[in-house]
Amino acid sequence: MNKFAVFFLLLLVNGTVFSSEDLVFNVTGQPPLNTVKIDGFMDEVVREALKRIGYNLVINKQPAERGLYSANNGLIDGEMSRVRGIDKVYTNLLRVPEKIMSWDFMVFSKKNIDLGNGWQSLKNKNVAFINGWKILEKNIPASAYVTKTRNSKQLFILLKKNRTDYIIYEHWGGRYVLNKMKLKNIKIRRPALASKDMYIYLHKKHADIIPKLSYELSKMKKDGSYKKIFNQYLN
Repeated sequence: MNKFAVFFLLLLVNGTVFSSEDLVFNVTGQPPLNTVKIDGFMDEVVREALKRIGYNLVINKQPAERGLYSANNGLIDGEMSRVRGIDKVYTNLLRVPEKIMSWDFMVFSKKNIDLGNGWQSLKNKNVAFINGWKILEKNIPASAYVTKTRNSKQLFILLKKNRTDYIIYEHWGGRYVLNKMKLKNIKIRRPALASKDMYIYLHKKHADIIPKLSYELSKMKKDGSYKKIFNQYLN
């Protein structure tokens, strides 16, 4: 049985039926950016932009690496938030030119660390991050002792239990996890290792809607609707 047949069989088993107006995305963000109820900041921004061009937002959350595979092979419609350049490897994905937001990739730790040398500050350090986050896989020094996890909860538990010294995660999501898990002795270290614009990627079968979606994202930033969502969820 081929991969497409397996995927659609799983949909039948799970009772999930998508309409032609649905666009199914994988997400890598955590609250307050993406939530189980699909009402985080990025969820709401993308939902509104899609609504304006006649589509519904559907989330089919998968681990980061698997989500890229599914999107690249057309099993889902795309990825909600990835850095520029992944289309060089996942060549069936096309980037929507207008960014959703910028992510600051921060070090979280109990131990202090001098980040004056950026990524190279992590040489020979015990570091952990989520598998499939390409910017981290590309930039973490080869000499670092790396542990990869499936999600943010596992990531912060490693740090809590002293099984790693430093974890790298997105700023807003990291703050949320610290508060939710009541981790008082873990600090956000500055400066950020990187600040990267995050983009929607769609499978090439949706090439015709990319200009429309990009236009609506840009328009939302001009008409005040983007700022309204930002103030509600992040400000």
